[in-house]
Amino acid sequence: MILEVKNLQCIRGDRELFTDLSFQLEANQLMILEGQNGSGKTTLLRSLCGLYLQDEGDILWDGVPIQKQDENYHRDLLYLGHLNGIKADLTVIENLRINAALAGNTPSLDVLMGALDTIGLYAFEDFPTSQLSQGQKRRVALARLLISKAKLWILDEPFVALDVAAVELLQTIIANHVDNGGMVVLTTHQEVPLTSGKIKRLSLNEKPLDDGEC
Repeated sequence: MILEVKNLQCIRGDRELFTDLSFQLEANQLMILEGQNGSGKTTLLRSLCGLYLQDEGDILWDGVPIQKQDENYHRDLLYLGHLNGIKADLTVIENLRINAALAGNTPSLDVLMGALDTIGLYAFEDFPTSQLSQGQKRRVALARLLISKAKLWILDEPFVALDVAAVELLQTIIANHVDNGGMVVLTTHQEVPLTSGKIKRLSLNEKPLDDGEC
């Protein structure tokens, strides 16, 4: 599978965020999206997810524009934005089940419990998420990564509201996904070891570069 972006242009109001933007991402690749606040990072990520329609250009998944895809692209995609995407009136495990079902996935109870244990929410499965701290709510959202079968992860500031241990764990989860043939596009304002290895970088005002090849 290949994610291709060709000559993309996005305009918000009377302001051009970026134009003639092109890049591609393949299996075993991680791309860090860089840019100042307001540069269009979130708009680009939402465009990659089909949540925002670009003004010009194409976004293709395995050679087919994402707007012409059936549910295959959305099954191959996991998007984690600024909001956690969890329902406060549901329990932790109910939220995981619903998110998995929306992605066409039906993990077993053992898989769900294993994900919660790994992410640091052991024994919290029956807690309403309204009773959790902000950091715990973020962990519920991140547990989706552990049960996901999606090949492409789009992560917008995934390290926000996490303590040091959770940041380390999330870096490991992302690295494992890439090592196992996955693809990741993410933004972050935090300098972590994951962002300093051999990765692709994309500044909205520059061409994408591979570390070690610039």
